Amino acid sequence: MTDTFGPHVVAMYGATDPSAPLVVLLHGRGSEETEIIGLASHLPTGRQYAAVRAPIAEGGGFAWFANRGVGRPVAESLRATMDWFTGWLDQVAPAGRPVLLVGFSGGAAFAGGLVLDRPTRYSGAAVLFGTMPFEAGLATDQGTLSGLPVFVAQGDSDHVIPRELLDRTWEYLGSDSGARATTLRVPGGHQLTASVVERLGEWITGITGRNDG
Repeated sequence: MTDTFGPHVVAMYGATDPSAPLVVLLHGRGSEETEIIGLASHLPTGRQYAAVRAPIAEGGGFAWFANRGVGRPVAESLRATMDWFTGWLDQVAPAGRPVLLVGFSGGAAFAGGLVLDRPTRYSGAAVLFGTMPFEAGLATDQGTLSGLPVFVAQGDSDHVIPRELLDRTWEYLGSDSGARATTLRVPGGHQLTASVVERLGEWITGITGRNDG
C-alpha cells in the first residue's frame, strides 16, 4: 500500500553534513512542507531540518492519515503512512544519526505514532498542539516511551483538538509513558507562539548539544 503514496517530497534547511542531528518537521492536516519549514529559521543552527510532505491529499494540502474524528487516526491508514515515512527516514538517517521529530497538530499525532511504534529509533519527539494517536493500533502502555525526551506544548483555549484528547496526552506523556517530558501550557488556542518556539529551541539544544555555528 505504501507504493500508492508516490515519492517523498521534502524541504530542507540548515546543515548539510549528513552526520548532523536531523530534525524532522511534520505539518498539520491540510498544510504542506513549505509552510512548516519556515519554523527551522527560528530554531538552533548546526542541525539539518527536513520538512516532509504528508502523503494523503486533503483540503488543498496534505494529511498524515485518514481519521475517524479529529485526532483519531484510522489504524490501517496510520500504519501505512508510518511505513512509507520510515522507508524515507532509514535512507537519510542510518542507525546512529540522531533524529528528532517535531509535529504540529495532525503532525503531532503522527510523530506520536512513530515513537510509539519504534521508541528507540528516535532521540526525542515534540508534540505541539496535538494528541497522541490513542486507539490506533499502537501500544500506549505504561512505560512504553521510558526515558525518551518529549516536549509537549498545548494552548489552554485550543478548540481544534478535543479537550479529552489533549488532557489524555498531557497525562500520558507527563507520567504513564515513562518519557522524560518537558511540558508547556500557554494562553491562547491552536497555534505556535514565540514563547513555544523559544522553548522548543532550548529543548532541541538540550538533546543535541550546543553548537558554535
